[in-house]
Amino acid sequence: MSVLNVCNVTYSYDKSKMVLKKISVEFETGKIYAILGSSGCGKTTLLSLLGGLDSPSDGQVLFQGEDIEKKGLAWHRKNNVSFIFQGYNLIDYMTPAENVALTSKLPPLPILERLGLTKEEAGRNVLKLSGGQQQRVAIARALASDASIILADEPTGNLDEDTAAEIMKILKECAHELNKCVIVVTHSNDLAKQADMVFRLKKGELLR
Repeated sequence: MSVLNVCNVTYSYDKSKMVLKKISVEFETGKIYAILGSSGCGKTTLLSLLGGLDSPSDGQVLFQGEDIEKKGLAWHRKNNVSFIFQGYNLIDYMTPAENVALTSKLPPLPILERLGLTKEEAGRNVLKLSGGQQQRVAIARALASDASIILADEPTGNLDEDTAAEIMKILKECAHELNKCVIVVTHSNDLAKQADMVFRLKKGELLR
């Protein structure tokens, strides 16, 4: 079932540099998507528009057929999507367990342990964790959310090969077993091969 639709979306900086050109695409629940592209091609910009972090210069982003701006971008971010940011975006005065608890009523420890953190690490301040560990916390926070859409910006960028494979396995489970719509932005062809559908962003256009 289509949950997110992009309709003739254009995005430009200062009305001069065109980043996205009349993109139209639909995303369904129960699938994991990969958006490939070189650095600076607009992948993160597109993800930001899907998540309501920014508005298109022209066109619409629809959630279940309704423009996300109708109820407000903040409402969309709070209720419909969960993010895995490249820069983690954790609450830095909290522990991993406290960060995950912000997005879910479920106990945070089981999902943190599945992502490789120990009980002791889950109780530390996040600033005392390595970059790879902070990335796992960011992923756990998104996976624990009730939101139907997961938007992931280079989710395995700071992880070793084995952990990256485990993360992709979990993201696929979220799509195929929990019926979420998972959209992963990446420059990794290996990562993209594991998606149900792959798009390539090139010169502002989204190609199959």
